[in-house]
Amino acid sequence: MTPVDLSTTVLRAVRRAVDEDALHAPVPACVRVERTRPGGRGDYASAVALQLAGPAALPAREVAEILRERMAGVPGIGRVEITGPGFLNFTLDATADAAAHHALLHRVRDQGPRYGHGDALAGAPLQFSHAREVRAAVTADAVRRLVRAQGAPVRISCDEEPDPDWTRLGVTVDAHGRPPAPLPVVRPVPAGATAGELLERLGPDATRWGLLRPAGHDHAPLGDGRLLVQGEGNPLFLVRYAHSRTHALSRGAALLGFTGDPGHDTGDPVGPEALALLAVIADHPAVLAAAAHHRAPDRLARHLEAVAQAFFDFHDAASPLPVGDEKPSAAHRTRLALAEAAGTVLAGGLSLLGISAPQHL
Repeated sequence: MTPVDLSTTVLRAVRRAVDEDALHAPVPACVRVERTRPGGRGDYASAVALQLAGPAALPAREVAEILRERMAGVPGIGRVEITGPGFLNFTLDATADAAAHHALLHRVRDQGPRYGHGDALAGAPLQFSHAREVRAAVTADAVRRLVRAQGAPVRISCDEEPDPDWTRLGVTVDAHGRPPAPLPVVRPVPAGATAGELLERLGPDATRWGLLRPAGHDHAPLGDGRLLVQGEGNPLFLVRYAHSRTHALSRGAALLGFTGDPGHDTGDPVGPEALALLAVIADHPAVLAAAAHHRAPDRLARHLEAVAQAFFDFHDAASPLPVGDEKPSAAHRTRLALAEAAGTVLAGGLSLLGISAPQHL
């Protein structure tokens, strides 16, 4: 069960409680679940009972008990506990989890770089405008990509004549003029640097990452040279190197005569590093939907960093390729499929940010 599946399950429990008159409160549009913090219980937790307690005019722990009863026995959930003032804590069923992991890898393989795209914003066309400034233009372009990936037709315009150099950064402006909804204001680049100046100094990929990675209200550090460093201290390099490394593993496996296989054996053991990587891959659709909804490309950039780091932790703990005299096994094929899924997520995410994902670095 993925975090999205768990969120949907909790939301169904809320709706069922309301339909059965056990709970008198408005059904929220969505329910947030998050990984349990160190020292907590279970795999995931939700504060939905605390949110519903006021409208329901009930103690939060009583609301939590109402919801817990309606989630008992749900496939994929092993145990539901109530802690503190009314937090719901979920322990996932390990056997069902294994089946879900295999299904997740198959889904990523089938959908490719479009994994995580959806219809969360499907409906009427959206219209946005932005200022004539390079960070605003690049942010608007990334928002366009994210919103389209969630099913919404979108039109972006600039409130002044666009800068011709924006096209070299992959930015498209549909029209001149101001539609009704301006995008969230972003902090301009220092000293009013132009697209042409940034391109000459950093190139398109580093420029876009440097402008998109910080939250819009934060300073964009573009002048210290770190964006061009080929090392782990540069998050852009880390993300792109992780992507290229997944392709290197596939090439190495081909030379050894095997390919990645998500498999179907629900009893396959997985280590903590593999579980951590599966978790961030499973989170990808929710991250894309949130980044589009909040017009916040920085959420996706931070998520890609988390995927890259989880991939390297997984790779270092258990190599997807045989070592020494080892022969390729089912475990190697499954590990390779997981590494390739990480590469697919990284490639798709970088594309939505307008950044290239080369197979060789």
